[in-house]
Amino acid sequence: MRALYSLIWGLSLPFALFRLWWRGRREPGYRQHIVERLGFYPVGNSLPTIWVHAVSAGETRAAEPLIRALLTTRPQHRLLLTHMTATGRETGGKLFADVGARLMQAYLPYDINWMMRRFIRHFDPELCVLIETEVWPNLIAQCEAHQVPVTLVNARLSEKSLRKALRLSSLILPAAHAIRAVAAQSNPDAQRLQQLGISHAVVTGNMKFDVTPPPLMEEKGIVLRQRFGNRQVILCASTRDGEEELILDAFQEQLPLLAEKPLLIITPRHPQRFDQVSALLGSRNLRYVRRSAMEQDTTMQLGNEVQILLGDSMGEMYMYYAASDVAFVGGSLVPLGGHNLIEACAMGKPVLTGLHTFNFSEITDQAIAAEAALRVDGARSMLHEALALLTDAPLRQHMGQQAHGFFLQHQGATARTMQILDGFLKQNPR
Repeated sequence: MRALYSLIWGLSLPFALFRLWWRGRREPGYRQHIVERLGFYPVGNSLPTIWVHAVSAGETRAAEPLIRALLTTRPQHRLLLTHMTATGRETGGKLFADVGARLMQAYLPYDINWMMRRFIRHFDPELCVLIETEVWPNLIAQCEAHQVPVTLVNARLSEKSLRKALRLSSLILPAAHAIRAVAAQSNPDAQRLQQLGISHAVVTGNMKFDVTPPPLMEEKGIVLRQRFGNRQVILCASTRDGEEELILDAFQEQLPLLAEKPLLIITPRHPQRFDQVSALLGSRNLRYVRRSAMEQDTTMQLGNEVQILLGDSMGEMYMYYAASDVAFVGGSLVPLGGHNLIEACAMGKPVLTGLHTFNFSEITDQAIAAEAALRVDGARSMLHEALALLTDAPLRQHMGQQAHGFFLQHQGATARTMQILDGFLKQNPR
């Protein structure tokens, strides 16, 4: 089955390269370092290497506390951080700009045997640390062949992903069985992983709770908020395709009925959609300003005539939360599984989320039980609850306090994960 999988990958390679070029029209990062995706890399150094694979921006942010802990406790090692997306690589570059040469970034090659073999031989990692959901058959097979222990940390597995994996069981199960250690985010994640034959999964919690909100972002949020005047602010964070239309329908229905006009901030999840959402706002004759325009004109103030701020920037989500009164976390109005609400809780904001949170079911349910979040059944309900919170300061304050307490209560996953990884590093000196 793995041979067939490799053959399909090989035949698909021209299309994968064309897709890189196509995506590079909007995200130039996809047209950079292309040879790395084929397993070719510049000359490295001789330091022992710990390899952490974080596919995209979300996984990279989740890995930050673990990477910093590894850099602190393993001063003799170099960290290799690999990605698959341009936003992941850009996020890593920003997060670890202070680290210097001890951390190297690269794209992981496509999961083709000879490419993975070249990658493993070039970097000769002492340990492979996969973040969240990555189980690549040839990657794991080559690690086994070269005696590189594979670990999966901050692991999560939704019901949907489990069903997909079981349909490909002859391909996925051997790879899953070869993973030496698994640190799961929650009990349901561990139980689903056990159905893949991973009986040794340990529940360590979600490392995103250990990410410290950057003080600079909070300061930038305060400065940004001052440019809004006295208006209250509703943030729709990490919105996905199809959600903006629903949100704007509800917003335009309610706006004429409101005496006090709140400012709505919309931050699309993916940067390639910034222009698309801008065009959508323009087609509805809504008065909006892009965050990038405010960055260029530092004296710009948003008066009451501006209805929407389009958050067309990366790496500033904490700033947007700091500048808001209420936050809706996107990906949950449409059946995409939602996004984590940890950043909103870290900033002490009342959280709203839709019905579709299957990728983060336990953490969402726990936040709701802790009175840190509310679940809504659609965009109109979301806006209704947001407006109600704006008019109810005691409830808004209570939910914000509960949210921050929820964030603090769930910290410690990084330390528990480090205990697992330390064992492998001690057993495998190079």
